[in-house]
Amino acid sequence: MDFLAGRRIQPERLDVASDEEAAANLGDLRRINRWLGGHSVLRGCLRRWYRRGDGFRMLDIGAASGDTAGVVKKAFPGARVVSLDHMLRNLRLAPEPKLAADAFRLPFAEGSFDVVGCSLFLHHFEDEDVVRLLKEMGRVSRGHVLAIDLERRWLARQFLPATGWLLGWNEVTLHDGPVSVEAAFRAEELRRLGEAAGLQGVRVRAHYPWFRLSLRGRVRRLRRPCV
Repeated sequence: MDFLAGRRIQPERLDVASDEEAAANLGDLRRINRWLGGHSVLRGCLRRWYRRGDGFRMLDIGAASGDTAGVVKKAFPGARVVSLDHMLRNLRLAPEPKLAADAFRLPFAEGSFDVVGCSLFLHHFEDEDVVRLLKEMGRVSRGHVLAIDLERRWLARQFLPATGWLLGWNEVTLHDGPVSVEAAFRAEELRRLGEAAGLQGVRVRAHYPWFRLSLRGRVRRLRRPCV
């Protein structure tokens, strides 16, 4: 259990999977987010800032199938969500608007969005690159940065292998899930990275029983949201 002492980043199979394997894995990720707290954590974080009738612009980085956009639009019908991923094939099921681009060099002007967020994305990167990503997210946000990720815990690492026989997880999922947990964060680690990126008022919260962390930060004094 050396991974509990510090993050351990290893290659994930999704990056080199066939189109068929990738589609099955992305389907598993949608199930995981729906059943295991990803969607509820996302809604809860956004409800700290917005009411149902508010209009705001959001950029979702590492969007994959775009289920974040669907959850946000259902909870906040006036929201406009752009889904961004580095691989076009991952975005096949994502709703419009969507684009493939480099998260380290986002193709948007400063302050283009009210919220810039990501889910299960930061753990793929070394700490210095996490800081770079959060800085870039802050650059294109006019107000909020939101990052939802995994908490590095032993029980979280064991969940997918222990339930594979029952829930039929894809082989890529069974490999990448434990790898992702080993690369994930403790709350204090994620808080320090957010502060190193220059975000203001950084708050990191653990969400149980889901073993999720949410980082919320501000970029500057909030302006009236875009509608």
